[in-house]
Amino acid sequence: MLSNLFSGLPVTASAQENETFDALLNIPGMRIERIVSTGQASPPDFWYCQTQSEWVTVLQGSAGLRMENETQTRVMHAGDCINIPALCKHRVEWTAANEITIWLAVHYGDIEDQSTGEES
Repeated sequence: MLSNLFSGLPVTASAQENETFDALLNIPGMRIERIVSTGQASPPDFWYCQTQSEWVTVLQGSAGLRMENETQTRVMHAGDCINIPALCKHRVEWTAANEITIWLAVHYGDIEDQSTGEES
């Protein structure tokens, strides 16, 4: 398990091969992960539409995040954060190609569990 969000970066990140996802905490109703990007973006015409809300912040680097209901891409730098409600379509337009971008994402409150009255 990671004890420092800036250490233990995957070899694929240094080689700019793949975006990586590291689970930091996974408990009922909440998942926290570190995402390491090196120039990756969502595939063309692909939109995330998750059943959980997601709070995300950029810890290092930069990225462009696009929400379906917005006309402009949000440029995110270290320290910027956003809460993305469940079922809100969004995509990553770009991540910095010349540096490693580290995200911290908190997924919470699955609407499927809420709609049935079950605790998540």
